[in-house]
Amino acid sequence: MSDDHSLELLSRFARLISADRGDRELQPVHWLALGFLNRANRYSRTPKGLTAWLDQTKGSVSQTIAVLEKKGLVSRHSDPADKRVVRLDLTAAGQRMIALGMTPVAEQMLSYLPKNERAQFIQMVERMIKNQISRMQGRQFGLCKDCRNFIRGDSGNHCQLLGVPLQGFESEQICIEQDAA
Repeated sequence: MSDDHSLELLSRFARLISADRGDRELQPVHWLALGFLNRANRYSRTPKGLTAWLDQTKGSVSQTIAVLEKKGLVSRHSDPADKRVVRLDLTAAGQRMIALGMTPVAEQMLSYLPKNERAQFIQMVERMIKNQISRMQGRQFGLCKDCRNFIRGDSGNHCQLLGVPLQGFESEQICIEQDAA
């Protein structure tokens, strides 16, 4: 298989997914935003964090947030500790939407792969994305528990960088500040 053919397949794959509007009237970027807000820790669920995750302009992300707010899937509020910081959260409707699953085309395409091939595919795509983000000098993100600033303690977990205690589930969330250990 030539590199040209690989590039064609990758482009076609992306096009099929990006063209899917699904039966829930959400574009793929909306699904990516909802997925990020579902998996990100409380410090990363900001317009800035979403902008870095999506690798889009502030204006594009602002429009994405506005659409999701209008559909009642996302709420925006000021951080109680720092009123200058805007926090984003999934609403109950947003959580229900996430539970329904992503775009039908993406789900269908993955369903054609047996479980072991799907795991291999995920590893390859993660590696491709990680290398591209690194090349672009973008933020990698990653799980809190895999960060060099994560401290596991007998009385609970702690983020050394932010100087805050972490609840158990937060160690499994993605963080914009993650620095791989």
